[in-house]
Formats: sequence, structure tokens, C-alpha cells
Amino acid sequence: MLAAFYYNNHDVRVEEVPVPSIGEDEALVKVMASGICGSDVLEWYRVPKAPRVLGHEATGFISKVGSKVTSVKVGDRVFVSHHVPCNQCRYCQRGNHTACHTLHTTNYYPGGFAQYIQIPKINLEYGIYKLPDSMSFEECTFIEPLACVTRGQRLANLQKDDTLLIIGSGISGILHAQLAKFKGIQNILVADINPYRLELAKKFGAHHALNAKDNLPQKLKEVNDGRLADQVIVCTGATSAAMTALDCVESGGTILFFAVPDPSVKLPVPINQFWRNEITMRTSYGAAPDDLEDSLKFLATGRLNVKDMITHRLSLREVQEGFRLMAEAGQSLKVILEPNSE
Repeated sequence: MLAAFYYNNHDVRVEEVPVPSIGEDEALVKVMASGICGSDVLEWYRVPKAPRVLGHEATGFISKVGSKVTSVKVGDRVFVSHHVPCNQCRYCQRGNHTACHTLHTTNYYPGGFAQYIQIPKINLEYGIYKLPDSMSFEECTFIEPLACVTRGQRLANLQKDDTLLIIGSGISGILHAQLAKFKGIQNILVADINPYRLELAKKFGAHHALNAKDNLPQKLKEVNDGRLADQVIVCTGATSAAMTALDCVESGGTILFFAVPDPSVKLPVPINQFWRNEITMRTSYGAAPDDLEDSLKFLATGRLNVKDMITHRLSLREVQEGFRLMAEAGQSLKVILEPNSE
């Protein structure tokens, strides 16, 4: 089979490798669609573990099952979560599933940018989701990124009467805007430096699209009755975005760092001001099983337009072009690889 090995954003090699074998309590999935995530092109995050086959948004058919597998059968259309929690440790019991050691060490093999993936026993137990016939494999690649968004908004305690500012209008930023609108948020503002993506933000639910090159706190007040934002969600790893977020939050508000700068960056937080105004800063990482279930339910309603977020559909042999598109973040949004399209 073919698999794409990542070395860096400019060096992704398609190679022939054996189809993975499976054990009696494992399954094999034929990958039909797999999205390239924004995190896949963060070289500070990915290069230290290279070379490896990336891809964690894979959907496809069950093509083979072990003799002890009863939860799925050959032919089932599925999404499989790459990271799954143990559901037993202290972190899981307290609702902090994405801090679970098991979640950080589980994965399927070799990765979603391959024609077939081997699904371990624990992923079959805690991370398999059968897909509605009404949804395409491409649409279902959004289950994982939307689940991360779902978790973030829940942890931030987003309320209907909040003014929401989203900094960054890539995939995650637009999913945040769409989910917030789905939940009934009446004032959604998105900021970015890319005019193309600002237009997309308006198309997909933002009430206002602001140029982040301007004085963002001032522009925010101009369209928000002189107030800053109750909720600020940072959806880009740019240091300037993280710094700007500190100046855009209203008293009593929350900043959610959904994306973060590289590990060398230290933010100078105005802690005295935040203390005086009771401002909350928090982070959100990944998704837990409940988030994935909620995400699938939200998508199944048909009220979130993820289909039109897909700007490129590529074969696995075109994976290098896909990484270029994602890394440059120009005239593209969601790039989908179809490993078995040839």
C-alpha cells in the first residue's frame, strides 16, 4: 500500500509499505478520506518526531476484523479516533480525559495518510464511530476537529449572550464561528490578516470580520457598543495573536488559547489587571469521547456547513501539494486527501 512519510513541510514522501497485519482483537480500515490538520504543518511540533505517517482525521470502511471483534463488521463506514483515554485514571474520572497518559500514547498505525490503518483493541473499544449514510466520508473528516472545538467552547463556558471574538479564521476559527452560531450566539467577530479568510469567516457565520493588522481592541469597541469581548478564542499560533488577545477581553471575560505559540514563547500576562478584573485564561487540548459523540450529532443535523469548507481534494500522491497549501494558508481552507482514489 501507499503511505506518506512526513519529514518536514517541504519533504513528504509517498512510499510503498506492507498493508498492516491485525490481531484477533484488532481491525483494518481502508481509508477513504483524511483531512490535513493545521497542527500537521507545525514544524516545531512535528519535525522532532519525523519521519512518520501523520493523519488523524481518517474515515473509511472496515475491510478486515480479527476473530474476537464484535463491535464492527466488514463494510461498516467509520471514523476512528487516533487518541483514546483509559476512562479509569484520576484525570478521566475528573473529566480531564485529554490529560490522560493513555490518550497521549495511543494511536492507530501507521497514520491516516495511508491507504490502510490498523486499529488497536483500545481504539475499537473507546474510539470507533459508525457514520450516518447521509454523510460523506469527506464531511466526516470534520468529526475530530469539530470535537476539539466543542470541547474548547464547553470548557470556556460560552454563553448565548456573550460577545465572542475569534482570532484566526483558518479551519478551527471558522468551525468555532459555525458552532457558536449553531448554539445561538448573537455577536460573533472574527479577526485575521488574510482578506480571503475574512471573507470565508463572513460566509460561514461571523457577524463581523476584522482586519487583525488594525488596532484590534479599538475596532472591536467600534462594532461592539464600546465594549471588548466576553470571550476571546485564539485559533492561531502567531505570538502577535496571543499578545493581542490579552488586550481584547472584557472584565469578567475569558481567553481560550485553542492554539498556542511555539514552546520558546513566554507571554507577559498583565496579571494584576487580570486579577482586578477577574479575567480567566485557559487552554483546551484535543477531544474526549463525549466531545466526539457531540460533534457527530452536530454534523448529522446538517446545520453546520462543512462541505463548503473543503477547498481541495487530492490523491495521496499529491500529498506534498496538500502540505504546501496548508502551510502557506493562502487561497485554501480544508484540504482532504483521498488515499484510495486512484
